[in-house]
Amino acid sequence: MTRSNAPSIAGLYAITPDETDTGKLLTECESALAGGAKLMQYRNKHVSGEIAMRQASALVTLCHRYQAQLIINDDVQLALQLDADGVHLGIDDGDIAAARQQLGSEKIIGASCYNNLVLARQAARLGADYIAFGACFPSTTKPDAPRAELTLFNAAHELNLPIVAIGGITLENASNIIAAGADAIAVIGALWNTTDITARVRQFNQLFS
Repeated sequence: MTRSNAPSIAGLYAITPDETDTGKLLTECESALAGGAKLMQYRNKHVSGEIAMRQASALVTLCHRYQAQLIINDDVQLALQLDADGVHLGIDDGDIAAARQQLGSEKIIGASCYNNLVLARQAARLGADYIAFGACFPSTTKPDAPRAELTLFNAAHELNLPIVAIGGITLENASNIIAAGADAIAVIGALWNTTDITARVRQFNQLFS
């Protein structure tokens, strides 16, 4: 059940690329924020803990400058240390109830539920603020991810939580996901692999207007 102070999760959900160059990462993320991105997840599987701390800390400051929220992927302790806006947990990344106890009621907790409505129901009961399903389409980030059928998004509205779609989403196929019931679309490659990130953010957000 949705808690009374739950944040709004809607529109484009920008997930950071695996960028080792911190300066480049911050420049690209600022371009996305300038285009109107209001929700960003720090996810970088290619850097050490020290660099991740430095990147995430800078991104918290940058996102808040643009009145945007930064979610930390997989790492409750890092989210706590940086006073980030929340954490996103996969099935093997920790217990949602424990994360809620540590983070408190004001922080966002998202849960990857892949293509599993039963798992989504459990995450909702444990205190997740939003549910993510995917991969919706073939994904270069996670090529072996299970495929989430479009019918899942409408069915998941029984949870009364925002539903996020992820996996292979592009400008060409995003409208199908939104029409199927996704409240937000998480994008990686189709956002960052472009010459004009600011314009690309605006194009994605226009799909929700």
